[in-house]
Amino acid sequence: MVLANGSTVPLTPAVRAGDFVFASGQLGLDDKGVLVADDITAQTRQAIERIRTILGQAGVGLDAIVKVSVWITDKADFAAFNNTYREYFPNNPPARSTVVSDLLIPGAKVEIEATAYAGASQK
Repeated sequence: MVLANGSTVPLTPAVRAGDFVFASGQLGLDDKGVLVADDITAQTRQAIERIRTILGQAGVGLDAIVKVSVWITDKADFAAFNNTYREYFPNNPPARSTVVSDLLIPGAKVEIEATAYAGASQK
């Protein structure tokens, strides 16, 4: 992965292990490695869309996600994050952990990683 400042991050967007696909943590970055906006809503949407794309390349969709881990930088953003997250997972959302933490990319407000089940009988 190449960031806007030209640095590279040694990670694989996703790894398949048996019937599971593990998507690496995604930020609200565009294809050029630049944050899409300075607000939690836009960054959350972008991070989930990146996960959708990554999982799609592995042959599964957001509906196959069984576990999500989320890091947000400001607990005041939690309600706005939840509202946006709910748009993508309105019914039977996956198990989720959410913690408040600093992120390595300046200005990043959210990072989301996901585990999807890609077996014959998805959740």
